[in-house]
Amino acid sequence: MGLLIRKAIHSDVPEIVRLLQDDDLGVSREKYHESIPPSYYSAFSVIDRDKNNYLVVAEIDGKVVGTMQLTFITYLTYQGGKRAQIEGVRVDETVRGKGIGKALFEWAIEKSKAEGCHLVQLTTDKKRKDALEFYRSIGFVASHEGMKLHL
Repeated sequence: MGLLIRKAIHSDVPEIVRLLQDDDLGVSREKYHESIPPSYYSAFSVIDRDKNNYLVVAEIDGKVVGTMQLTFITYLTYQGGKRAQIEGVRVDETVRGKGIGKALFEWAIEKSKAEGCHLVQLTTDKKRKDALEFYRSIGFVASHEGMKLHL
């Protein structure tokens, strides 16, 4: 298959936004068209400069087919421990079921171990039934109740 997982670069931003928009929930909150809003590039710059953030893409034959963001969070609990947070996972619908999501997670878990994290966590919308099933299939457990306050 020739899958490459690499750090995202500035020119990947439109393809990442395309992937983020490509589902029932993303289409209502993302703006992917010929010219994407500058706010995406601003956010990319902040993420790219932060040593605790990794925005990656999965690529096959030069085409971006997946993405995820991995963030390391140091905190006082767990004796000053570190955890990894996974966000914004998407795989192009044309290649779903071919192991790309699993490869992204394997990369993230290995990177998290190398960074000394004691756990990897993620949140997903309860409406994403397929995503929930996928996360369970690779070992994630719904051990906590997540809450959000939209501002």
